[in-house]
Amino acid sequence: MSAYADQRVLVVGGTSGVGLATAGEFDHVVVSVGETPMGRVDALPLADAYAAMDSKFWGAYRIARSVRVRPSGSLTLLAGYLSQRPGRDSALQSAINAALEALVRGLALEYAPLRVNAVSPGLLRTPLWEGMDVTARERMYEAATQRLPVGRVGEAADVAQAVLFVTGNAYATGTTVYVDGGGTIA
Repeated sequence: MSAYADQRVLVVGGTSGVGLATAGEFDHVVVSVGETPMGRVDALPLADAYAAMDSKFWGAYRIARSVRVRPSGSLTLLAGYLSQRPGRDSALQSAINAALEALVRGLALEYAPLRVNAVSPGLLRTPLWEGMDVTARERMYEAATQRLPVGRVGEAADVAQAVLFVTGNAYATGTTVYVDGGGTIA
């Protein structure tokens, strides 16, 4: 039995040399990083747009290239429902999320039998929105609650369940699971 049973260990730089020898292969990798500012294309500074693409799309791409996952395992990328339902001031996020979903389909073919999927959340009540004015944030949540068929804003745990589904389902690959409370249809 490993001295690290029931412990979680993060190895940074585990793609080659000592790092890889220490980390070994992973069973499942979930990529949920990325900062994508809101703003109209004609108003958002180009440097911010490049940084967003570099963070969310190219960050996931780099991880997909570098991380070692067992062939029986999975790679899951978090995208966003704006890929299917763009809104005002979100063309950049829509494009990045659509690109991630397309990347998942291509990687599922290239990396088979490794399973590659995306989970695409809608609006969630998470710390992402903490920098927003409290009143504006609560109005945003209330408007979503009224609009969404499920009648509430999502929570991180809702998306975590979908991630666990795709990582644990040996027949799911090249798929995007939308966890958006019906946001793509409402």
